[in-house]
Amino acid sequence: MSIVIIKDVEPFEIAIRRFKRMVERSGLLSEVRSRLYYEKPTSERKRKKVTAARKHIKKS
Repeated sequence: MSIVIIKDVEPFEIAIRRFKRMVERSGLLSEVRSRLYYEKPTSERKRKKVTAARKHIKKS
């Protein structure tokens, strides 16, 4: 869970921006989106395999 402590003199918009950045860095949004719909185990393995191959190629 992401928590942002707002200071007395800090504008609300800046605190919201900090919260959005924190949530994005933690990977919470991507996990929520992936859990919206059921993915078959075979599809999940195939997707992970393709992602790993892309990362390996990019790393090389």
